[in-house]
Amino acid sequence: MSLARFKDKSDTIVRQIEQLVEIESPSGDAQGNLEVVEWLVEHASHVSAITSIERIPAGRFGEHIILRAFEDAAGEKPVLLLGHTDTVHPKGTRNQNPTRIENGMMYGCGVFDMKANIVLMLEAVRAIAESGDAPKRPVNILLTCDEEVGSPSGRAVVEAEAAKVAFALVSEPSADGKAKTGRKGTGGYKVIAKGIPAHSGLEPEKGASAILELAHQIQKIQTLGNPDAGTTVNVCTMTGGTATNVIPEHAHCTVDVRFTSLAEAERVDRELKSLTPHDGRVSISVEGDINRPPMERSEKVTALFEKAREISAELGYELGETQVGGASDGNFVAALGVPVIDGLGIRGDGAHTLVERIRIDEIPFRTELLRRLIQS
Repeated sequence: MSLARFKDKSDTIVRQIEQLVEIESPSGDAQGNLEVVEWLVEHASHVSAITSIERIPAGRFGEHIILRAFEDAAGEKPVLLLGHTDTVHPKGTRNQNPTRIENGMMYGCGVFDMKANIVLMLEAVRAIAESGDAPKRPVNILLTCDEEVGSPSGRAVVEAEAAKVAFALVSEPSADGKAKTGRKGTGGYKVIAKGIPAHSGLEPEKGASAILELAHQIQKIQTLGNPDAGTTVNVCTMTGGTATNVIPEHAHCTVDVRFTSLAEAERVDRELKSLTPHDGRVSISVEGDINRPPMERSEKVTALFEKAREISAELGYELGETQVGGASDGNFVAALGVPVIDGLGIRGDGAHTLVERIRIDEIPFRTELLRRLIQS
């Protein structure tokens, strides 16, 4: 078994990636997601080591899917390969970023984040099965269908699976070829102001502006970040008012929170939920909560990364390391004390944009790295 195998199979892998990317599956599109699940079931059926397929209903999102391989490996906790099938791109976006190959790059909606890497998971398991050299641990592949919107139903599934495993390999996109050993946690909030409407020309003094009140609150909210601690707090959208000649009764804004420790998350949560009105005639309410805990760089995570870096060096590839502000389902795993390496996907660029792409020449290396991590 070697890197050469995946170089020889690169064209086949590329065709499979194209097929999967062509199935549009934005979060909340159950039909699109189910088409992806059917594709996975069909292709998994041709991998001899995969002996169990579990499909978990997720309402309007479709289905989460768990593929279990090498289940006869006794006495050891499994390896968890973690990813997701949903994308951020609304249906029809492929007309603006069609699936194609240009100058060694494959473009397409969701190709980088993270459909190409789903194919790599299957190929790594297939290669191990065909080698006849079974790993010491069972291998579970969990693909959720709502990761891009915070995993409202996927979180419980991820946590249930993570509680059973020795470590997790997350094939989210690679940041410039680097593995992710730390991710910030996330929180999402909505701050709502309710004022008193009035005619803005005839009797504005009888009104209490929800928009004006929210403007005061936004100034306070923007001071809650702590850059030295890695905490960011940003108001990202604002909506309010009903007409150009009415003192606005309603307004709300959304707040994105990122943090490196739970202590910081809890501090910001308390501050947001204790906001008080600047104008006593206007009421303030806050919805939302901490969504994903931080994925912190522990000693176990460091040891796992060093193993990955050692394998990469054997392949003639320098695997970098980074910690990022974005979160993934790997955060839920890390919060249980399970070692996680994230960002094991193919190097590329343009996540969540109309120029999303991957480097085709990365496919053999990333697949072989994943295979060796599983087998080691």
